Amino acid sequence: MATAILRLPLVKARTGLSRSTIYQRVGAGTFPKPVNLGVRAVGWLEAEIEGWLAEQVERSRNPATGGA
Repeated sequence: MATAILRLPLVKARTGLSRSTIYQRVGAGTFPKPVNLGVRAVGWLEAEIEGWLAEQVERSRNPATGGA
């Protein structure tokens, strides 16, 4: 299985979050950290983004885990 790396525009599109929110959450430890791809390039592992999205859905559906 190949590991896909998503660049920021795709991460924004998949999560619905803005650039600044993504980096705020990375800093707070509540969003996956990016992988350095070069001097001025980063990306996120697709599997980690998909896992984060699944956690958000679970939280929103299950009041015991902090959802509404």
